[in-house]
Amino acid sequence: MEATIDLREYFFILKKKMWIIVLSAVICGVISGLVSFYVLKPVYEANTTLIVNKEVENETTQMTTSDDLNFVQKLALTYGEIIKSRSVITSTIDKLNLDITYEDLSEAVSITNVENTQIIKISVKNVNPRVAATICNTIPEIFSTEVQRIVKASGTEVIDKAAVPEEPIKPNKTMNILIATILGAMVSVFVIFLREALNTKIKEPKDIEEKLGLPVFGVVPKF
Repeated sequence: MEATIDLREYFFILKKKMWIIVLSAVICGVISGLVSFYVLKPVYEANTTLIVNKEVENETTQMTTSDDLNFVQKLALTYGEIIKSRSVITSTIDKLNLDITYEDLSEAVSITNVENTQIIKISVKNVNPRVAATICNTIPEIFSTEVQRIVKASGTEVIDKAAVPEEPIKPNKTMNILIATILGAMVSVFVIFLREALNTKIKEPKDIEEKLGLPVFGVVPKF
């Protein structure tokens, strides 16, 4: 019975303070929207894919075996590391005359080896969509030159060149606003319940019994 009464009290408190919860949620959502639209810079991502092929010495015997596929897949992992190497990244910076450090560009470039395939995916993030696409298309060119120098072989071809991205990948404005709105409502509910829990004022006769342990024999009405 006491648990039921407590739940009713909680619902009564929420109903009474609902305007605070709604106002807090709206304010947090608006602030998040303003930050997402006008403060945070949009980030674009361009992607290109390469396929790693095993060079064959005799063109008349081009049958691919499982051993060849395993070799090429391992080679793709090696090539992925070379793409992220300092020589490839710094050469890309020099060729495009980019005002960026090796560390920054290396962080903006990500390599994904598609599982159980010979395909390498190169992704480049930048606040400028055209710059992202240009860098993404330049890296395979630099890599082809560097890989010949490093491993004395070249067996990669570009599958899809990077196109200029039209939409940024972040910030996710809708998600930011939604999360901020929910958090605003949750924080306001927490604060309301915390204030109620810390409030020692006597509001009703039953509070005397619960908080002071004293029986109530009568109530003086208000005039």
